[in-house]
Amino acid sequence: MITGRVITILSLLTLFMALSSESPGQNSKNISSNNNLTMDFEKIIKELNLQLPPVSAPKGLYKPLVVSGNMAYLSGHVSSRPDGSLITGKVGADLTMEEGKQAARKVGLSLLATLRNELGSLNKIKKVVKILGMVNSTPEFDKHPFVINGCSEVMEEVFGPEYGIAARSAFGVAGLPGNAAVEIEAIFELAK
Repeated sequence: MITGRVITILSLLTLFMALSSESPGQNSKNISSNNNLTMDFEKIIKELNLQLPPVSAPKGLYKPLVVSGNMAYLSGHVSSRPDGSLITGKVGADLTMEEGKQAARKVGLSLLATLRNELGSLNKIKKVVKILGMVNSTPEFDKHPFVINGCSEVMEEVFGPEYGIAARSAFGVAGLPGNAAVEIEAIFELAK
């Protein structure tokens, strides 16, 4: 008698749980709206016709990317041209604000190239978490956020507004390695 009641109670609990849970279609929709596992960032790069530059070897004692848990930490990348030569000078003296922004855009593409090279695919990224941008600028120049938007806009184009717009800091510095115009480091969350 007790065994029959236990089975009946378990059957009712199982039925209740099945009825109260979402249908598979709704569950899949919620999963894709809560993370970007269905996004193909490699395809987006191609569709946007973005050319990722070659990855250069570290020029010091550091790793270009360190993964800890589900976070990827990118070392600072400086502004460079596709041939590897640096985009140099101080924004506000040698470079205009718009030229500085274009230099930051190139750094954004370089960050993506390093991610792809180190992880094998940009599809292993869930979202951009933090961008820290440094602008080699004159003391009077105060539009550092505008310059670093060049990188932030690339991230939004590739990862979308939900996953591509990160927390960010942008500030001016008296100089950068090789007199580079811009240096940017970033933190990404990896997809599980």
